[in-house]
Amino acid sequence: MYLVAIAWIYVVSMMALAEAVSPQGTLVGAFFTLLLYGLLPLSVVLYIMATPARRRALRAAEAAADEQAASEAPDGRGHAAGEAVAAKREEG
Repeated sequence: MYLVAIAWIYVVSMMALAEAVSPQGTLVGAFFTLLLYGLLPLSVVLYIMATPARRRALRAAEAAADEQAASEAPDGRGHAAGEAVAAKREEG
């Protein structure tokens, strides 16, 4: 995935360089070539391609949170524990 992104940035930067040094080209044109042909589309593509990894990370975090919540319950049923200390016995 990143190899394609690096290659795309290389090609677009060469296009921008050619635009900048061309007799009819300008630096503004080179900047917009780099921005509109390179960075903007690449950011969208990388965001879309990273979606499955983000979903896996979210599911793993939810599973870890559920596992931790289950391990915190003393009886494993999710109910609050009873009185931990016996009540004081009064003699009368």
